Amino acid sequence: MSQPFVHLELNTTDLARAKSFYGELCGWKFDDVDMGPSGTYSTFKPSSGPGGGIFVMPGAPTQKAWLPYIGVENLKTATDKAISLGATVMMREQEVPGHGWFSMLVDPTGAHIALWQPK
Repeated sequence: MSQPFVHLELNTTDLARAKSFYGELCGWKFDDVDMGPSGTYSTFKPSSGPGGGIFVMPGAPTQKAWLPYIGVENLKTATDKAISLGATVMMREQEVPGHGWFSMLVDPTGAHIALWQPK
């Protein structure tokens, strides 16, 4: 797969319950990162496959969904290509300081995806 899924992210309304469930189900261990006013981002890395994070998104208290991130070499080019293929942009290129950049999109069928370019 030339553009693999590289990160999976769960937005939940109950961080502790989600961590308990996925920790027991999958055997994941979590590292909590303090995101200041945005809350806690709990990362996980399974023994194989992509890792990810679980968090409560401020301002979206009822939203619960997984968001897959697809790895790309050039975020702007990939975002523009997705738009040309019918995607809608939710958030254009944003930096995650020290790690890389992402865009969030809705594909033509209504599914949410993100694109990720590592630093």
